[in-house]
Amino acid sequence: MNDGSGTYDVVVIGGGPAGLAAAVALADAGANTALVARRVPYADNRTTALLGGSIDLLEQLEVWPRCKNKAAALHMMRLVDDTGRLIRAPEVRFSCDEIGLEVFGYNIENRALMIALEERAAELPGLTRFDDEADAIDPGDAVVAIRLHNGNSLSARLVVGADGRQSLCREAAHIEVTRHNLNQAALTFNISHSRPHRNISTEFHTPHGPCVFVPLPGDRSSVVWVATPKEAERLRALSDDELSEAAERQSHSILGRVTVEPGRYVFPLGIEQPRQFAKARIVLVGEAAHVIPPIGAQGLNMGLRDAADIADIVREAMASGEDPGAPQVLTRYDSVRRTDVTSRTFAIDLANRSLLSDFLPVQSLRAAGMHLIGSVGPLRRLAMREGLAPSWRSSRHS
Repeated sequence: MNDGSGTYDVVVIGGGPAGLAAAVALADAGANTALVARRVPYADNRTTALLGGSIDLLEQLEVWPRCKNKAAALHMMRLVDDTGRLIRAPEVRFSCDEIGLEVFGYNIENRALMIALEERAAELPGLTRFDDEADAIDPGDAVVAIRLHNGNSLSARLVVGADGRQSLCREAAHIEVTRHNLNQAALTFNISHSRPHRNISTEFHTPHGPCVFVPLPGDRSSVVWVATPKEAERLRALSDDELSEAAERQSHSILGRVTVEPGRYVFPLGIEQPRQFAKARIVLVGEAAHVIPPIGAQGLNMGLRDAADIADIVREAMASGEDPGAPQVLTRYDSVRRTDVTSRTFAIDLANRSLLSDFLPVQSLRAAGMHLIGSVGPLRRLAMREGLAPSWRSSRHS
């Protein structure tokens, strides 16, 4: 921690997983970096399915070895149509060995990931931590001025806004946001169960959204149950025994007897995307840059790609003598992230809308699409590879 003021190559505002990863990656890339974020215990028990590219980044940053033993491998993903509609899609199974992988990724509690990121951040000599919040951010021609809550001032050639949905950084850069309320909410909680999950993640598609059971270490799983806001609140208000019974019923008892663990949370769902991902010496990462429903485990994985991309772009810029906050550098970041975020957001929104639609032709198209993916090997393998990481990234990072 540091109580002074100073000028930095990069200042990261926000200390969630995406912000911490960005700060570590930038410092690892050689940028003189500051992180402005309160040290507070991670508030909830949500988990993240970290897919291939995210694991690669965390390995590179020496973070993954610190938390791998707290994660469960994901070998197979099942999609099950549980809508009860006249036209239903067939079950689809994705297996990692079909595309030559040992695992798709790992599911880990966000708290364990945060502890590992914090440990690594504390070791890096090029990363200064300010246990504070930003009160004001003022972009200028040469630097961005940042005033902290305690009165200290910092300046940076580049600011990374990792400060969430109500981003002060985004507001300071005058970046507009498009928002779409989905009239859905996600109830999250963890369970223990009497049967092994065998490292299979199962996603049941209901008329109001998916309900996914994702493996955790041991005979435990995390649950993300998407429903209408009213139904999500009803489920949260159930007793432990009642919610355990409801979860077992929703899982069709594939995990045997289910016991709900302490801690349950409800999050409203929506889609948010800024008009720009970089402007006025400020770039956006994490939920400041994209908010999407928890479908296909894309949210934090996109945030970690934000972190990897800004670190790569800053490394290249500084190696060639460029100002990391210069317009041409920001344009590179905006271009790279726009391709990824826009395509992912469109695909997830389309999948969600097709599931919720009561329009028979839409249900027929969805069922036909799922049938094609399930029965046509090359199409299924393409879907798996693209789900893990955009294909254009392999050439960019080779």
